[in-house]
Amino acid sequence: MAAHEPGEPGQGGPSDDELDFWSFVELANRRLYREYGFRHQLATQLLLTLNRASNIVTYDLEASIHRPRGRSWSGFRLLFVVWLAGPLEPKKAAELTGMSRAAVSNLTKTLVADGLLERDPGTRDGRSVLLSLTDAGHEEMVTVFGEQNERERDWVDVLSAEEQRILVMLLDKLVSGREDFDIRGRT
Repeated sequence: MAAHEPGEPGQGGPSDDELDFWSFVELANRRLYREYGFRHQLATQLLLTLNRASNIVTYDLEASIHRPRGRSWSGFRLLFVVWLAGPLEPKKAAELTGMSRAAVSNLTKTLVADGLLERDPGTRDGRSVLLSLTDAGHEEMVTVFGEQNERERDWVDVLSAEEQRILVMLLDKLVSGREDFDIRGRT
């Protein structure tokens, strides 16, 4: 392992207070390349940034819109999918939300108890169920999404409409290009 360079935390470099996300990414890429020989710094930077942006936006939406109502981001995602695509079987709801079936099952119990979601017998067989919104759930989603959509606009206003379309196109390309290798995870 190579010696630490000046300017690295713990070795006479920036203190924890001086290290921000962007300087951390630079430090990480430099060390990953020089000390370990990893060569794909731009890929690391892109995915760290993508993950960071997603986490920041998700946390903001949850903290400003959903948590004050006693809801989680996951709960909102399930209600959103059932609102717009439902009634749905839990398996399809899990697929569309990107959650596991177990997570959907647990959230369903809470949202049924809160009077926002219903579980009705499915039409396929005696064991299948369909998730749908109650009237209260529908009312809540219209109100909540109105607030969230305004917050979404606030987030993306730093980009022109064309930049927004380009970013969507690039993210779609990134996600759809994953079929070229053996990816693990939910679809």
